[in-house]
Amino acid sequence: MIADGIKLTSYFGERDRVNGAFVADALLDLYSRHDIAASIVLRGIRGSGLKHHLRTNSSLSLSGNLPLTAIAVDARPTIEAVLNQTLELNQSGLVTIERARLLSGKIEPVGIEDNAGEATKLTCYLSRRDSVYMVPAFEEICDLLYRRGIPGAIALLGVDGIAHGRRQRTRFLSRNANLPMMVVAVGPADRIGTMLPELAGLLRHPLMTLERVRICKRDGQLIDIPEPAVEADDRGFPLWQKLTVYTPEAARHNGRPIHRVDVRRLRLAGISGATTHRGFWGFHGERPPHGDRFLRLGQHVPMVMTVIDTAERIIAAFAVIDELTKEQGLVTSETVPGIRAISGHRQPGKL
Repeated sequence: MIADGIKLTSYFGERDRVNGAFVADALLDLYSRHDIAASIVLRGIRGSGLKHHLRTNSSLSLSGNLPLTAIAVDARPTIEAVLNQTLELNQSGLVTIERARLLSGKIEPVGIEDNAGEATKLTCYLSRRDSVYMVPAFEEICDLLYRRGIPGAIALLGVDGIAHGRRQRTRFLSRNANLPMMVVAVGPADRIGTMLPELAGLLRHPLMTLERVRICKRDGQLIDIPEPAVEADDRGFPLWQKLTVYTPEAARHNGRPIHRVDVRRLRLAGISGATTHRGFWGFHGERPPHGDRFLRLGQHVPMVMTVIDTAERIIAAFAVIDELTKEQGLVTSETVPGIRAISGHRQPGKL
C-alpha cells in the first residue's frame, strides 16, 4: 500500500521539560495515544541548537543535555491531528514537516521520477528484534542494499519509540532487544524503486518512506549546490533548508575525525541547528556492511549529521561542509517546512 505520508521531526535537548515531564516522554505519549504508525527518538552524540549551545558526549560538563531527535511517521490526517500538540510540547526547539510516500503491507515496485541531480532517500522503520532466519533484519537490509549497488546506508538505533504498535524504550540492565530502529539509504530512484518488494520481504510488518533529495557532493566531488528556497510554501509554513552529511567514522579532516570538527565549526559560523548521530550498522562505498559488536573497542560505524537553518545561512553551512568533505562522504540537501516551537505558539492551517 502506498499513501500520502508525512514525517514530523522534532529537535530538542535531552533535559528539556514541559509540564513537569521530559519533552521526549511527552511526545511519545502523544504519539502512542494517536496510534502513530512509527516513531523513534534518536540521541545525538554532538549538536548545537537554536541558541547555539554546544552539546557533546565528549565533555563531562555538557553531556547531560545531549541533542534528541523525535520522528513520527504516518499518513497525512494522523500527523495533522498531532501537529499543534507537538508544537506545544516542544517549546524551545524546531519542528520540521516533510512530505513522503508511505509504504506498508504488500509493497510492489514503485516508479519514481528521476530528475537530474536528484536521488531517492529510503527509510525502513523496524525493531531491533526483527530477524530473518536468526539474522538481525537491519543487517539483512544493509546487505541487500549493498548487493544491489546502493552507495551507502546507515542503521540508527533509537532510545525510545513505537515499533509494531508498541512503545519501546531503553531500560537499565536490559538487553533492549525491542528498541525501534531505522535504516536510511540514499541512491538512484529507479534502483530503489525496483528493489522495494525484496526489502519488504525481509520484514513481517514492512513500513518505509520515500523522499526526494538533491545530491550536493559524493566522495569529494561537487555535484550541485543546495537549492535556493522561497520564504514560505503554499500553506504558509516557513521554508528551511536541510543538509545531511553521511561519512564513515574514520573520515578525517586535517588529521581529526570529521564528526568531532563539524558541529563546532558550524556553531562558530553561526548556524542554528546541527546534530550528529552515530550509526549502529551500515556501509559506505565498496566496504561491506559493518558496525557495532559487543566488547569491540575500535568502531568504524557510519555517521550522519543533519544541519537545518534558513536558506541564507545554509550557504555558510555548505561552505564549511564542503571543506570538511574534500575526500569522502555524501552530502544531500532538501527544502523543508520548519517551525520554531516557541512557548505559546500556534500554527494556523493544515498540512
